[in-house]
Amino acid sequence: PSVQSFLRSTVNILLLVMLALAVFGKLGIELTGFAALLASAGVAIGMALSGNLQNFAGGLIILIFRPYKVGDYIDSDTGASGTVKEIQIFHTVLQTPDNKIVYAPNGNMSNSIVTNYNQQETRRVDLCFSMEYGEDFERVEQVLKDIIAADQRILSTPEPIIRLGEMAASSVDITVRVWVNSADYWAVHYDMKKAVYTTFTQQGISIPYPQMVVHQA
Repeated sequence: PSVQSFLRSTVNILLLVMLALAVFGKLGIELTGFAALLASAGVAIGMALSGNLQNFAGGLIILIFRPYKVGDYIDSDTGASGTVKEIQIFHTVLQTPDNKIVYAPNGNMSNSIVTNYNQQETRRVDLCFSMEYGEDFERVEQVLKDIIAADQRILSTPEPIIRLGEMAASSVDITVRVWVNSADYWAVHYDMKKAVYTTFTQQGISIPYPQMVVHQA
């Protein structure tokens, strides 16, 4: 699909140029008289089209080295992010999660740092959950293990990680890292938060909130 969209836009432009030449020929317009004019204007035209030529070369680089393809969700340091819908002759067309269309110049995309979220089959979901001081960490750890084991989308290899991450000012923070298929990343990310909140409430595990103890003299 990436090559098809690129070739389709390229062939479209070439056919338009051929159509114009054919029409001029049918009308009996002599094109040789324009040769000198075109030659003298070549430098100016080249300068005017330098940006488009850079975008064209960038499109070829993207197709050859494949940092992304149609269907991938990408994020670049140009500020463009979304799902790749087309790779055209001059632009990469992206669709954002809120259904906006972004046209990113291929020259900029080929020279920028691009993060591809779909190139790997699996991704790690990093989560942080908090408990109050005084809670039994071993009990909370077992509850988290049960929640992870109940979700069939979470992979057993690499093994999920549950660690006491930080002893913060108002809470004890627990780091949870699990591996999932890339397509399940966001579903697991949100479902885990919901499952932990519900289970902690049912199990009577206190979820802390920022607080300050003030002693009055």
